[in-house]
Amino acid sequence: RFCLPLVLASLPTMATGEEIAPALQDSWGDFWLFRFFVNAAGYASIVVPGFLLIQYFKRRNYLETGRGICFPVIKSCVFGSELKSVHQEDGSLPPRAEPTESSTARQVFKLLFCTAGLQASYLTWGVLQERVMTRTYGATETDPGEKFKDSQFLVFMNRILAFTVAGLYCALTKQPRHGAPMYKYSFASLSNILSSWCQYEALKYISFPTQVLAKASKVIPVMMMGKLVSRKSYEYWEYLTAALISVGVSMFLLSSAPNRHVSTVTTFSGIVLLAGYIIFDSFTSNWQDALFTYKMSPVQMMFGVNVFSCLFTVGSLLEQGALLESLRFMARHSEFTAHAVLLSVCSACGQLFIFYTINQFGAAVFTIIMTLRQAFAILLSCLIYGHTVTVVGGLGVAVVFVALFLRVYARSRMKKRSKKIPPGETPVQKV
Repeated sequence: RFCLPLVLASLPTMATGEEIAPALQDSWGDFWLFRFFVNAAGYASIVVPGFLLIQYFKRRNYLETGRGICFPVIKSCVFGSELKSVHQEDGSLPPRAEPTESSTARQVFKLLFCTAGLQASYLTWGVLQERVMTRTYGATETDPGEKFKDSQFLVFMNRILAFTVAGLYCALTKQPRHGAPMYKYSFASLSNILSSWCQYEALKYISFPTQVLAKASKVIPVMMMGKLVSRKSYEYWEYLTAALISVGVSMFLLSSAPNRHVSTVTTFSGIVLLAGYIIFDSFTSNWQDALFTYKMSPVQMMFGVNVFSCLFTVGSLLEQGALLESLRFMARHSEFTAHAVLLSVCSACGQLFIFYTINQFGAAVFTIIMTLRQAFAILLSCLIYGHTVTVVGGLGVAVVFVALFLRVYARSRMKKRSKKIPPGETPVQKV
C-alpha cells in the first residue's frame, strides 16, 4: 500500500535519467507515462465494447438476418459493401489528374500556390506547437504563469476541425461509393491519436529541431512496417538513404554545445516519446495504404479516420474530467484559445493542401516541398526560440536532407525506368 505511491512518485526522475525542470514535476499524475496509460484506458473503454459488438453481429450473421431501421448503419459500420478497387496501381491514391490545355504560367502559379499553402500551414503549425507546449500563459511580473499540459485536448481540437472540413468536402463534392467497413478506420485512428499525442508530449523534453529530424528518420520504421504489414520489398538505394538518414540524425543528437539552453536538452523520456511517435505513425501510414485497396478518395479516408479520432479523444477526455479543465484554461487565457484554434486550422488546411498538391503534381514534387519545409522549420525554430546547433549537428542536418533529396531523385528515376519495362516483367515494389 505504501510502496506504490512512492514508486509512482519516483517514475519521472527514473525515466528521464536526469533532473527534470520544476514545471514538469508538479506531481506524478503529470508524468507522461502515467498520462499515456490513463488515455489508453479511456480508449479501451470504447474499443473493447465496440469489438464485442462487432463479433456479436458477425456471429449472428446479421448481414443476412438483420432488419429494421438500424440495419443500414450496422451494415456500413461492421460489414461495408466489401467492394475493392482493381483500377488503382498502387492502392494509395487516385490517379493524378494530368493537366490539359494548361499554360506553363498557370502550372507555375498552381505550384507556387501549393508550395505557399503547405509552407504557411505547416511552418505556422510547428511554431505554434512549440509555443503551446513549452511556454507559459498569463505570466506577469509577480506571477510566472501556467503551462498547458493536456496534449490530448490539442489532438481533439485538431481532429474535430479536420472531421468538419472533410465532412463538408465530402457532402459538397462527388465522391466514390464507399465500400470499407467503418470500424477498420478505428485502427488507423487509434495509432494516429497516439502518434500525435507523443509528438506534442515529446516537446516537453526535447527541442523542436530534434523532433523534426526524428520525423525525417521515420523512413526506416516505415520500411520495417512495410515488410511486416504489407510484405513489401525495397531497392538497394532505399536502404542506403535510410542508413544515411540514421547517420545524420545520430550526428545531430550526439553533438553538444557548451552553453546549451535547458529546453534543448534531449532526455530519455523525449527519445522514448519520439520512438512512440515514429512507430505509431509508421503503422498509420501502412494501415491506410492497405485501406486504400477499397475504392475511396483521400478525403473519405480523412473523414473516416477523424470520426473515430473525435470519438476516442472526447470519450477519454470526458472520463478523465479533462475536457472541462481544458475549457476552463481556454477561458482563463484568450491567447491560448487563439493558438489552439489556429493550430487546428493549420492542421486541417495542411491536409487539404497535401491532397491537392499530390493530385496536381504527384508525390515526388510534394515530397520535395515537405522536405524543404522541414529545413525551414528547424531554421525558424532556432531563430524564434534560440536553439543552438553545433557544427557537427549542422553537418548531421545536411546529411539528412541530402539523403532525402537523393531518395526523391532515385524514386523518380525508378518510376521512369518502370514505364519502359516490357509487359512480361514485374518491377520491385517501392516505398
